[in-house]
Amino acid sequence: MTTRLQPAAVAARPRAFGRLELANGFVGFLFSCTGPVAVILAVGQSAGLSAVVVASWVSAVFCLNGVLTIVASLWSRQPLVYFWTIPGTVVVGQAMSAGTTWPEVVGGFCMAAVLLVLLGLSGQVDRVMRLLPMPIVMAMVAGVFLSFGTDLVRAVDTDLAVAGPMVIAFIVVSAVPRLARWLPAVLVALAVGAVAVLLGDHTGVGLSGRWLVHPVWTTPRFTGSAFVELTIPLLVTVLLVQNGQGMAVLRGVGHEPRMNQVTAVCGVTSLLSAPFGGASTCLAGPTNALVTASGEPRRHYAAAIWCGVLAIGFGLLAPGMVRVITTMPAAYVAALGGLAMLKPLQGAFQAAFVGSYATGALVTFLVTVSDITVWHIGAAFWGLLVGAAVSLVLEREWRVRGQAKVAD
Repeated sequence: MTTRLQPAAVAARPRAFGRLELANGFVGFLFSCTGPVAVILAVGQSAGLSAVVVASWVSAVFCLNGVLTIVASLWSRQPLVYFWTIPGTVVVGQAMSAGTTWPEVVGGFCMAAVLLVLLGLSGQVDRVMRLLPMPIVMAMVAGVFLSFGTDLVRAVDTDLAVAGPMVIAFIVVSAVPRLARWLPAVLVALAVGAVAVLLGDHTGVGLSGRWLVHPVWTTPRFTGSAFVELTIPLLVTVLLVQNGQGMAVLRGVGHEPRMNQVTAVCGVTSLLSAPFGGASTCLAGPTNALVTASGEPRRHYAAAIWCGVLAIGFGLLAPGMVRVITTMPAAYVAALGGLAMLKPLQGAFQAAFVGSYATGALVTFLVTVSDITVWHIGAAFWGLLVGAAVSLVLEREWRVRGQAKVAD
């Protein structure tokens, strides 16, 4: 439950910012600036976006969500780390491959933001979250994520000298859970891959140029096709996949953020970041798990604030970071994105194909990976629609029980 800031609590606040909170906040930040950023870079590269536009995207989601994290955590004295939806980011790539332009994508971001605000203000978020069974949603997510896994395999095949050491480093670090907790395997793979690129005498890496933030405004264009193939999947992933996961993580360690408030502030921040390329804001499940991994629960909010401060710093330097990575060999970006998505892909499969909705989930997955476009609407929407319809017909005897599980 959110509490008001009392004078005694305000006076005690500096003592909450200890070394343990800084360490937890730093680990959470490391996770967010490696794997999730690799996903943005991979999507931007596959969609043909310029490095300047991608850098603006990264700057927006780090700076604005960093500010939101600091304000929300300080105000509520709870760890509320906000970043952006990774499944929604991947859906952007699918939508653009189906013919959606970048201004239409930005319009889709804006429409999703407005709907998130309205849902949060309506107080009906929990009811909306029960409309779609979680296995159907996760099957769509698995289908969207699958290309990252196959691109990883292709990267190893086409450029073994770069992708091979990255995979080996990832496996070695992941095999030592205690090490992986403090040193993210994706970060090690990033560094090892960079060394492999330098030793291979690859040229053209963009070390020179602008490093400080340079926002790029894109005037949104609102179309019905973008609403269907992008806005709807964005809402589904933010509400069901991301915010649901984040709420579960925080409640598991004794915190009680309010879903309607969380949804509303996600919408407001999404609306601010959208014209600069920022994908929809969400309550980040993995990052919140990292900032609350240890220490006293009453001091967890300090770790979240440290994470927000570091996020703002990274966002201010995003143009240089993005330029360096995007001018690396294509296999480097593909391998980095694939390694970052291995765990999310595994989790999506496990959530999709266990339980009462296996048939509908399978149909959703197959339609999504088919990458079809009907009426200029991409496969993610059709996967949800067809899979839900099949599940309703073939698995209707499980519907009430399945929705009860989602509510829990």
